[in-house]
Amino acid sequence: MELAAIIDHTLLKADATEPMMEKLCSEAVEYGFWSVCVNPVWVPVCSGLLSGEKPLVCSVVGFPLGATPTICSEAEWAVSRGAGEIDMVLPVGLLKQGDSKGVFRVIRDVVTAVTGIPVKVILETCLLTREEKVTACCLAVDAGAAFVKTSTGFSTGGATLEDVALMRSTVGASMGVKASGGIRDFSSAVAMVEAGASRIGTSNGITIVNDNK
Repeated sequence: MELAAIIDHTLLKADATEPMMEKLCSEAVEYGFWSVCVNPVWVPVCSGLLSGEKPLVCSVVGFPLGATPTICSEAEWAVSRGAGEIDMVLPVGLLKQGDSKGVFRVIRDVVTAVTGIPVKVILETCLLTREEKVTACCLAVDAGAAFVKTSTGFSTGGATLEDVALMRSTVGASMGVKASGGIRDFSSAVAMVEAGASRIGTSNGITIVNDNK
């Protein structure tokens, strides 16, 4: 299975530096990854290094807690500086307290703010019940997001096969499902795809690709 073209080559560590971003972009070009996924501050650097086509620059917003009231401005800022995709963390606390309307509004507002740019909604599945995961997926569909995504990789757990399968069965075939968090080798990545993932977010993309050689 060829995986490089569905990998978001990811570097979201707080201590990331510009030379590390230069290396990330170079690797993404060399291996044919779909995108580099970075914090907003690095979007201008990465968009300057890449052509604007593949690999894309993907920016996280509202990251990693989903508690940012300025998430729309953050997304607009990133897109205006070259981001071709946005990975937003949904407001987990609002979802946990049953405020579906509030969660819907936040997702819809980000989608509207960056019209034409694919938005992936990070559910942070490790913090949610099964019912909450289903609700979050349905809200993301209704709000016009392009993908649902499992995890930030910064909470108590990452992607699981069960969550990916649940997300795929909930959103159907027309929406993307991104598995992210703890995917470190080829067999794990393949299993995620077989469970329903159409995108893989990982900082171990090179290892995954080389495992298949």
